[in-house]
Amino acid sequence: MQRTLIIGCSGSGKTTLSRLLAESTGLPVIHLDQEYFMPDWKEPSPEAWARTVQGLAARDQWIMEGNFSGTFKYRMPRADTIIFLDQPTGLCLWRVLRRVVRYYGQVRPGSAPGCRERFDWQFLHYVMGYNSRRRPGVLHHLAEQEALGKTVVVLSRKSQIRSFLAGLD
Repeated sequence: MQRTLIIGCSGSGKTTLSRLLAESTGLPVIHLDQEYFMPDWKEPSPEAWARTVQGLAARDQWIMEGNFSGTFKYRMPRADTIIFLDQPTGLCLWRVLRRVVRYYGQVRPGSAPGCRERFDWQFLHYVMGYNSRRRPGVLHHLAEQEALGKTVVVLSRKSQIRSFLAGLD
């Protein structure tokens, strides 16, 4: 396991799992949100973002966490392991709301520099619709990668995450 991609809905636990996996493996973590957003939530052009992701994916070792499904075409071919945190909508929404309340007006750990936590209806709408709108496409990509011989791990429960991490020791 040299290049591990962690994907899933916002609030699914990608940042936490990447930290735990890095502690276990010693691999460096790339938080895509930190690479994507500039201060005050400014976004790069699609071309600049594609170049950034291609450069990040070209590295020899990484744990890369973040959705950004438009860049799967750059990341999935380089990943040897893909982990999908397939969590229920209610849990993801609860976690997102909890972190908004906890860090409102502050830059939270794992967030991009200069991006203060905020209440964003559009983002909450994205989280609420992720499993119905985005999950089927993610599962399709995962099936393609598995057919190519990649290690694909779908974790839906805390016990599965604990077992996965325990299996690394």
